[in-house]
Formats: sequence, structure tokens, C-alpha cells
Amino acid sequence: MTVRQYVKENWNVPNALTLLRLMLVPVYVVFFAMGKKYWALITFMVASFTDFLDGQIARRHNLITDFGKLMDPLADKIMVLTAMFSMVFGNRHIPGVIPLAAVLVLFVKEAYMVHGSYRMLKLGVVVHSRMAGKVAHCGFILGLVLSYFHDQLLAAIPGLPMGLDILIIWISVAIALYAMIFYTRDSMKKLREHQAAQQEQ
Repeated sequence: MTVRQYVKENWNVPNALTLLRLMLVPVYVVFFAMGKKYWALITFMVASFTDFLDGQIARRHNLITDFGKLMDPLADKIMVLTAMFSMVFGNRHIPGVIPLAAVLVLFVKEAYMVHGSYRMLKLGVVVHSRMAGKVAHCGFILGLVLSYFHDQLLAAIPGLPMGLDILIIWISVAIALYAMIFYTRDSMKKLREHQAAQQEQ
């Protein structure tokens, strides 16, 4: 297949939104590095909205492609991890508030998921995300948005052992690890079924 044919087969609105989300990553980084706190936040929220939008359009109009299966979750992970790391280290204008340990756990988990999804896709096996994974992803987005208002949340809810934003992120980490366990189980099951079908042919 030529590059032109590949682009023609995969060029649709959901995939264009996925590419837009990837292009928003450096935009977010620039705004954050410049200390433009709320512009960075708006960029992250727009990117998160494209994630919701492209999935809805792809399913409603049956525009699901192999490119989208691989790149859509990858774009999500790159955007979220970029924002998470930025709010770990911060800069002189925007304080870092998210624990590094939470982001490292998420990074290892996401790297494992991307590698596993890629290998399974090469074999022609698709393992769909579970509801727990979607809940965790929404939790990370919510926690990240709230982390931009960390000090205000601490002042507003003084009784919590940590900020509400950090609490939501740690809960999301736990849910994400739970989803990873079931993803691994489903992957192994589908791989065995795929291998059995190959042997029967």
C-alpha cells in the first residue's frame, strides 16, 4: 500500500481530531513553559474534548480504522502524561502539585498497554478498553483540571488528608491498575483463541 492509499483509507474526521490532539501537545507545553496557566488549562481541556468527540463520531458513523485504534489511545496517553508531568515539576509561575510516584506508576502502566495493544493489533487481535479504564481516564482528566486550583481546593476543603485533586488522581491510579489486570487477562484469552483459530485453518 502506498502512502497516498494509506492516507486516503484513514483520512476521516475522527482521525483528524486525533491528529489535532497530538498537535495540541506542544501548544500546551509552550503555554505551560511561558507560565500561561489558564491558556495551558484551556488547551488541555480542548484536547480532552476532542478525545470524547472523535470516539462519538467514529462509532456513530462507523469510521473506525486501524490507524484510529492505535493512534487515538496513544494521543490520549501522550496528552495526559504530558500534562501530568508538567504539574509534577511545575515552573516558577505554576507550582507542581501532583506526586511524581502517581505519574510514574501511570507511565509504566500506559507504556505496557501501548506495547501490548500494538503487538495484539499486529496479530489482528483487538482488545477493547473496559469501562474501568474509561473511568480512570476521566478521573485523571478531572484530577488534572482540579490541580490547577490546588491551593483554592485546600482552603475550601481543609479536612481532607490531601487536596481533592490529588485524591482523585490516586483513586484513578488504583482504577487504572485494576483495568490493566483485566486488560491483560482479556488479551491472553483472545490471543489463545486467535492461535487456536490459526491452527485449525
